[in-house]
Amino acid sequence: MTPKIARFLAHHQPATPCLVLDIDRVEQNFRALQYALPLARIYYAVKANPAPQVLERLVGLSSYFDAASIEEVTACLDAGAAPAVISFGNTIKKASSIRKAHQRGVAMFAFDSREELEKLARYAPGARVYCRILVENEGADWPLSRKFGTTIDNARDLMVQAGDLGLDPYGLSFHVGSQQTTTHAYQVAIGKVATLFTDLTEAGIDLRMMNLGGGFPTRYRDDVPEIDQFSHAIMTAMTDHFGNALPEMVVEPGRFIVGDAGLVSAEVVLVSQRDRNDPVRWVYLDIGRFGGLAETEGESIKYRITTPHDGSSMGPVAIAGPTCDGADILYEKSNYRLPLSLTSGDRVELLSTGAYVTTYASTKFNGFAPLAEYYV
Repeated sequence: MTPKIARFLAHHQPATPCLVLDIDRVEQNFRALQYALPLARIYYAVKANPAPQVLERLVGLSSYFDAASIEEVTACLDAGAAPAVISFGNTIKKASSIRKAHQRGVAMFAFDSREELEKLARYAPGARVYCRILVENEGADWPLSRKFGTTIDNARDLMVQAGDLGLDPYGLSFHVGSQQTTTHAYQVAIGKVATLFTDLTEAGIDLRMMNLGGGFPTRYRDDVPEIDQFSHAIMTAMTDHFGNALPEMVVEPGRFIVGDAGLVSAEVVLVSQRDRNDPVRWVYLDIGRFGGLAETEGESIKYRITTPHDGSSMGPVAIAGPTCDGADILYEKSNYRLPLSLTSGDRVELLSTGAYVTTYASTKFNGFAPLAEYYV
């Protein structure tokens, strides 16, 4: 919790559940990544938090943007971003979205299949394109490997075909998974994709860019490597494979930029001990999986939780949301412990929830209003 957020909560005591996010922390995180990887262009992953206040601050910092939909493209343009700094990075796009983005000046698009490449050739002629490669996501708390990316062999053919279709085969990309907790994952992925990059270059394809994706983590309950450890691993691998002839480098951080800039303030609705012989209490909050905490699925992302009673005696808990859906359980197996004095009406804070929370919030499931947002 930053001092600005603490002051806001103390002075305004907004109704819960709500997100409070410190825009200055967003800038600090952006600058930290810029310092750690000075040779890489930073394309902020808009999907992490597309709030106008976030986008406008990043525009002022000369950030680039990774958009996953035509709506995110529009949000970036509305925030003042130039079309030239926007990449349409989703490999699954409607033809109408490709056409609209290209008409508005966006000139860089991702793909990982022949059909998508053909759509790009038809609706964004002459655009720069880059192919996403399937890589392992081991070490990621929120893996992305099954839905996106193609094989090395298929990518080789597709990049050749891109030029034949009148597109500019600009580069290759990969993603090691969201909330990646190991630096080794980048080294392995760079080695895999660099080999294809070299093969295509030697075959006469004018590749210029390597997109390393996102994945840089935010600290939740457990410690994670610092950003300079990731940058050291990345630059060591890049120089090992490319020497001094480094290609243009792109990174697409989302969680790292906004994750620890915000918190969710929530209210305890009920504390229930279902069995007098079971020490586990069930703690129900006024926000759950459908209110924005979707990344607790499978107990993948484990948020730190603070309470007014911290420092007092603790006991084991299961934590759930307020809806009537049985799937609305946040944590049951992750050994959460909260104060024994916790009771209905207490306010609690879920820390580092600035990323992938507001964008996951449902629209009035069970009648609950979407998560309120405050940017300070």
